[in-house]
Amino acid sequence: MWAQILSAPYRFEKVEVAAPDAADLGPGQVLLATKAGAICGSDLPNFRGAPFPHPKNGGQWVTSAPGFPMHEVVGEVIASNHPEHRTGDLVVGWASGFDAIAEVIVSDGDGLAGYDTSLTPTTAVMLQPLACVLYAAEQLDDVTGKTVAVVGQGPIGLLFSHVLKSRGALHVVGVDRVDRSDAGTTFGVDEVVTASANLWAGSLRAKERPQVVVEAVGHQVTTMKNCVDAVGFGGEVFYFGIPDDLVYPFDMMTFLRKNLTLRSGATLERRRVLEDANVYLAEHPGLRDAYVSHVFGVGDVEGAFHAAANPQPGQFKISIEM
Repeated sequence: MWAQILSAPYRFEKVEVAAPDAADLGPGQVLLATKAGAICGSDLPNFRGAPFPHPKNGGQWVTSAPGFPMHEVVGEVIASNHPEHRTGDLVVGWASGFDAIAEVIVSDGDGLAGYDTSLTPTTAVMLQPLACVLYAAEQLDDVTGKTVAVVGQGPIGLLFSHVLKSRGALHVVGVDRVDRSDAGTTFGVDEVVTASANLWAGSLRAKERPQVVVEAVGHQVTTMKNCVDAVGFGGEVFYFGIPDDLVYPFDMMTFLRKNLTLRSGATLERRRVLEDANVYLAEHPGLRDAYVSHVFGVGDVEGAFHAAANPQPGQFKISIEM
C-alpha cells in the first residue's frame, strides 16, 4: 500500500509499505481505508523535525514513520474488532497511530464515530477538532454573560470562539497576529484584535479584562504569561493543546494575587464528544462551508503542511483528500 513519509524535516515522499492485516487486529481495533485527513497544529513541530513518542514503536521517539504525522482522519471500516463498528461504516475521529497519511491504517475504535454522510470526507474531518473543543468547553465554568478572549485564531481558536459564543458568552474577543476580520462574524467573534498576545494584554484597562481566556496558540511559553496578565480578577485561563516544552515558566505571583483558575486536559470520552460534534454541526450548518478553507490532494501533502505552517488571512482548516 502507499504511504507518505517524512524523509527529512519539511519534506514528504511517497513510499510502498506492507498493508496491515485484518487478522492482526487487537480487541477494539478497526482497519480503515482512509478517505481524508486534516492537519492539526500539534502535527507541525514533527513536520519541522521534532521527535515524537510514537505509539506504534513502543513509545520510542521517532522523527519519521509511514503515514506520520497525522491523527485527524475520516475513513471506511474494512474490518472490525470493535462492537460498534461494522464493515462499510464511514467514521471520523482519531487515528490512534498518528499515521493517517496512508492508504490503510489500524486504529482504536473507541476514538471513532459515524457521521452525517451528506458531508464530504474532507469536510467531515472537522468533527474531530470540534469534538476536542466541545469537550474542553465542558470543563469551563458557565460562560453565560461573560467576556471571553481566545488567544490564537487558527483552526482551534476559531472553533473555541464559535462554541463559547453559542454557550452564552456575551462578548468574544479573538486575538491573533493574522488578520481574522474575514472570519469574525462566521465564528462568533465580536471583537477581532490583530496583534500579538503580548501587545493586546498590555493594552487592557482593568474594566476591559475578560473573565475567561483560552490559550489556543501553543508551541511557545510566552503566550501563557500573556493570558494570565490579560484575564480579570477571579477569572479562568484554559490552556489547550500539546505543549512543545515540557515545563512552562509561570508567573505564580500574578496567578495568586488575581485569584485565578487554570484548566487544561486531553480529550476524554471521544466517541461521545464526536457524536456531540455531529449534533453541533447540524445545529450550526454555516460552519460546514466556512471551516475547511483549503483541500489538498495527497500527492501534495508537503504543500498542505507548508501552508498550515504559514497561516494567512482567509486560511483556516486544511484538509487532505486521500
